[in-house]
Amino acid sequence: MCHACVIDSVKRSMLSRRQLFSGAAAAGTAAIAAGALAARPALAQSGGRVVDLTHVLDENFPTFDGVPGIAYEEAVNFDTSGYQLWKLTIFEHSGTHIDAPLHFSRDGLSVAELAPETLICPLCVIDISAKAAEDANAMLDAADIEAWVSANGAIPSGACVAMHSGWAAKVGDTGFRTAPDGSFAFPGFATSATDMLAELGVAAIAVDTLSLDPGNSPDFAVHNSWLPGGRYGIEALANLDQLPATGATLFVGAPKHARGTGGPARVMAVI
Repeated sequence: MCHACVIDSVKRSMLSRRQLFSGAAAAGTAAIAAGALAARPALAQSGGRVVDLTHVLDENFPTFDGVPGIAYEEAVNFDTSGYQLWKLTIFEHSGTHIDAPLHFSRDGLSVAELAPETLICPLCVIDISAKAAEDANAMLDAADIEAWVSANGAIPSGACVAMHSGWAAKVGDTGFRTAPDGSFAFPGFATSATDMLAELGVAAIAVDTLSLDPGNSPDFAVHNSWLPGGRYGIEALANLDQLPATGATLFVGAPKHARGTGGPARVMAVI
């Protein structure tokens, strides 16, 4: 689907969903924060090993629209001033970054307004890499969650659930973003999964790809349903293959700029 067609479809979907979620967003946000507080006992009793889940952001890191996500301009030169300083121009949704509720709602929470209790949380990693190896647009669906719970136990309220598709290994290759024919192609969540996670009181979802939705999504259904409910997402995580399915604690260094729809973040896990 062409970019303009996707945008038109998203606008129509947003208009139809906005009334549905605007009334529930405030209550949902309060419930998510309460769930995060209740999740304190589920935080990892860590031995202190830290896994950095953040990619380095530079001009070559893949972005959804293909435009470089960051640009550098020298503001102060070391040779002339004795110190150095860059002026940065950054698109919010670049590199490893947060999707705040405001990204897909007119008046949702900005990234600066995310409850801090939701930014330190139990991490559940669901591995769909075998499925993704067979289908570039594979989805983490309700059946994957049920299988994970059967093997690992309940998903704590207030947790972050991360999709490990193996896609982080493709960064630096065109296959991270598109198929050989140029169409978007990468794994993401299915709404059957995110609807279930919302009912469980999960605070956030995360992916190791460019988008919470799979590349072939025509309408960003997950963005449109998950974010307006007061929850947030994390895109383009690294190193999920270094984590256990359960037992890690996630630390999300979300940016805190006013009116932010999201932004690059330093994301780490402690085991």
